[in-house]
Amino acid sequence: MKKCYFLVFYLTISFVFAQEGILETNRIAESEMKSASQLMNFQVNPNTTNYDVTYSKLEFTVNPAVYFITGKVTTTFKALSDMTTVTFDLTDQLTVSSVKQGATDLSFEQNTDDELVITLPSTLITGNFATVEINYSGAPASGEQAFTRSTHNGASIIWTLSEPFGARDWWPCKQDLNDKIDSIDVYITAPSQYVSVANGVEPEAPVTNGANKTTHFHHSYPIPAYLVAIAVTNYQVYTQTAGIEPNTFPIVNYIYPESYAAAVVSLAQTPVIMDLFENLFETYPFSAEKYGHAQCGFGGGMEHTTVSFMGNFSRGLIAHELAHQWFGDKITCGTWKDIWLNEGFATYLSALTIENLDGLDAFIIQKSGMIDFITSSPAGNVYLTDVQATNVSRIFSSRLSYNKGAMVLEMLRFKMGDTAFFQAIRNYLADPNLAYKYAVTTDLKAHLETVYGQDLTEFFEDWIYNQGYPIYTITAQNWGEGQAKFVINQTQSDPSVTYFEMPVPVRVYGALGEQADLVLNNTFDGEEIIANVPFAITGVEFDPEKHIISKNNTASLGNEVFDLANAIVLYPNPSAEVLHIQMPTSLVLEKAVIYNSLGQKVSESNTLDFSVSNLSSGVHYLQIQTMEGTYHKKFIKK
Repeated sequence: MKKCYFLVFYLTISFVFAQEGILETNRIAESEMKSASQLMNFQVNPNTTNYDVTYSKLEFTVNPAVYFITGKVTTTFKALSDMTTVTFDLTDQLTVSSVKQGATDLSFEQNTDDELVITLPSTLITGNFATVEINYSGAPASGEQAFTRSTHNGASIIWTLSEPFGARDWWPCKQDLNDKIDSIDVYITAPSQYVSVANGVEPEAPVTNGANKTTHFHHSYPIPAYLVAIAVTNYQVYTQTAGIEPNTFPIVNYIYPESYAAAVVSLAQTPVIMDLFENLFETYPFSAEKYGHAQCGFGGGMEHTTVSFMGNFSRGLIAHELAHQWFGDKITCGTWKDIWLNEGFATYLSALTIENLDGLDAFIIQKSGMIDFITSSPAGNVYLTDVQATNVSRIFSSRLSYNKGAMVLEMLRFKMGDTAFFQAIRNYLADPNLAYKYAVTTDLKAHLETVYGQDLTEFFEDWIYNQGYPIYTITAQNWGEGQAKFVINQTQSDPSVTYFEMPVPVRVYGALGEQADLVLNNTFDGEEIIANVPFAITGVEFDPEKHIISKNNTASLGNEVFDLANAIVLYPNPSAEVLHIQMPTSLVLEKAVIYNSLGQKVSESNTLDFSVSNLSSGVHYLQIQTMEGTYHKKFIKK
């Protein structure tokens, strides 16, 4: 009776933790999508594709007590085609007062398409560089909540959160996912009682001038516009050390004073998770600068390069945002249709934190919760359509971009094996064509296939591009000494997938407490697979460690009486090239003789695998001679 109580308690606690994990992922997704924006008309701006940004100097003046920004943004760019004008994305809520090239004032126009169009003094020839200085000010557009003013414990705060389309709301930029700024300098001027935060490191101490203080940050790695961020409030700074000697780097945390003591305790987890990710993948991508956190007033987090903005310091959130420094910041999704390359990886690495720090049972619970959430609806694709990629809430779907993306990675890991999977991911991160640049789904697929040595097109079609999940029905039967037969049937929750071909994990049990884990390579409905099992099975369980997205599965022991003749199976049948005889290990093949439909002998073999390529098309008969007797089977030559 006590065991029953314990089991109920354990299952209840497990369910609670799994649900809390899903809720945390939902909070992360909500903060990253900024739910106030539902439908955006923003696509790749064709007017910004003719140049490449190489450097930006961002000078901002803000006061956390006032919703307002004054900025001077100096940008150097390279012409990709001959240019007479240059266009930046900038909301018309902000007013540009002047644009200069050196000492020369340039003419410009702010249009209703949230563009700043600057007329260059002369044609900029392809391959040449130019620098423009833009001065502007105003109250940023509030629709996407990219620039936010709030309070905490009576203190004022300003922070930014630009993903996916909000950078233009507070500074003139190029915000498409086709260009990264090679390096930036950020200068934040604010009342001297406040502490300012931005990407990169402080090359020198802040400079006080009267009532204001200017803090300089330099970031020397390529960065997309949406990951540039600032925050200003009465932060208290707490610094940790990460990395392995002598290659260490600081973790600089900017914390609300009222949260400092509790945050310091929670942040002790960060170096541990950093070590895990470095061991699994590679050195922290921005180790020449810093990592850190800045506390802000939203429910989740945002992975701004080198400094994640945090609504809390839970371990799951710390792991998720840290994971993004590799998957999202070092390698950024090349389109919003590929957002799962950011969010699926970050969610999966958060789950890997559970696996490595809490153990397999906790990892299974986490995956079970993810699967339940994913399968709460019968449809849903991971890779977005063009229309879906304009909908912010769809881009940041917790169910699909985050959880299904994560479980797809788990299935790839299961299919490929740990060694091949993790090596492929390390190769992906190290690819010079992707590192500190952009990647799309086919880039990841290519690296996985190279290491795996097999084509993954069908897997990606089923699980990434199409929708739904399988429902399995598995029947097991003892099938001669030391073997069992499994019949696998499957239905699909969505008609976009004809059949989910996957290795199917099953666990079988014996009467004396025996247990064995098997993987059945299932490729079609109704497939019969005979596997070696060293004991008579009395029970069977489908996917006990939760490797596959599926729902409402059944696994049972069949009542059919074992028949040696039925235990002999030919496959593939029909066959065009090679035929294989599968039979219980208790049988030894003496000879296999093939007859055509007229009863004429056409071939014979003494091996279980033999060629049928020279046979004529149509029905043939196989006589299988063993020491236990002779058996007859029919097959079709294609």
